[in-house]
Amino acid sequence: MISVRQLLSKKGYDVLSVLPSNTVYEAITKMAERGVGALLVIQEGKLVGIISERDYARKVILQGRRSQETTVEEIMTPDPVTVRPEQSVTECMELMTENRFRHLPVVSEGNVTGIISIGDVVKSVISSQAAMIEQLETYITRG
Repeated sequence: MISVRQLLSKKGYDVLSVLPSNTVYEAITKMAERGVGALLVIQEGKLVGIISERDYARKVILQGRRSQETTVEEIMTPDPVTVRPEQSVTECMELMTENRFRHLPVVSEGNVTGIISIGDVVKSVISSQAAMIEQLETYITRG
């Protein structure tokens, strides 16, 4: 099975982040500009949380808050679950399914090295299965 490291080598290691003191409006604007659904919250080089579109919908809109006045720290998920580069994509899928979240920060030796989404994981699994099917078809037709 494909590892998180292999997935990131194809996808890229870009880490988009905000500070806990940024406004939610700034965070949502950054997500929209970059076409992503979550940002890591990093302070002094350390991962302290994650903020997602879901956090915005549930903790700002539904509670009647104003995104220009609410800070990221007020609505972020603190101390998010993380994965290591050597973990498998299957493990990531299980974690995401069990915990009902869509983004996983990748951390190696205390440093954030990337982030993967459920979309990245599904794409990787589909690609792996397609390669396996192709290998089996080749084996059967040559056999």
